[in-house]
Amino acid sequence: MTMQKRDKDLKVLKDFLRMPHSADVVLDKFSSLPGAVVQPSVDGLGHVYVPSTRPSPVLLVAHADVVNNSGRLPVLHDDGECISNPGDILGADDRAGCAIIWILRSLGHGILITDGEEDGCRAAWDIMDNHPDIWEELQSRYQFMVEFDRKGRDDYKCYDVGTDEFRGYVELTTGFHEPDHKSRTDISILAYDICGVNLSCGYMLPHKNGEYIVKDDWLNTLHIAEKWLSAPELPRFELS
Repeated sequence: MTMQKRDKDLKVLKDFLRMPHSADVVLDKFSSLPGAVVQPSVDGLGHVYVPSTRPSPVLLVAHADVVNNSGRLPVLHDDGECISNPGDILGADDRAGCAIIWILRSLGHGILITDGEEDGCRAAWDIMDNHPDIWEELQSRYQFMVEFDRKGRDDYKCYDVGTDEFRGYVELTTGFHEPDHKSRTDISILAYDICGVNLSCGYMLPHKNGEYIVKDDWLNTLHIAEKWLSAPELPRFELS
């Protein structure tokens, strides 16, 4: 990794972290991508879906909302190693994941940015219940799903949407480990016929005023994903 690429990637991260704590601004940004299918954000039910443009695609998932979603504007502090928003949450959960997907957008994989994840995965449930065309496409078009929405530096979770074979593949590819199968996030609903995994994005203390992100840990996840998802052929992992 060159210093030029490092600086360019970190600028994207900071641009997302500086956005107001409101889902709309992130959804609007992804809505500008070619082919974007937009569901306006009302009561946390909004989403932006960008269909894939390459063979054997993966669905990349992140959420636009943050835990307070108050519209407040963060003031970033960068100490050289970490970024924080002193006295308030940073919003790296999940602006860190959105920034990674924005950088990966040129790879041609499908993109799904949701609202309402922090309030019970509202948009994910809405897609399943009220958007059968998108729901069916997500299950049939993609090899598996990768969500970028985990705290920490080197773990992953498949929850109840991963097989032993898929977990082995993720561990071999990323070097990450799975601490347990507890909790849930959007892929817990969205990955119905195919497997899904949620990856660490380098942030710590989510939902707390002391939240921060370690720049090198975020970059590590980004660069693992870039190498992994640049492969011309990716295997399909189905859930029974």
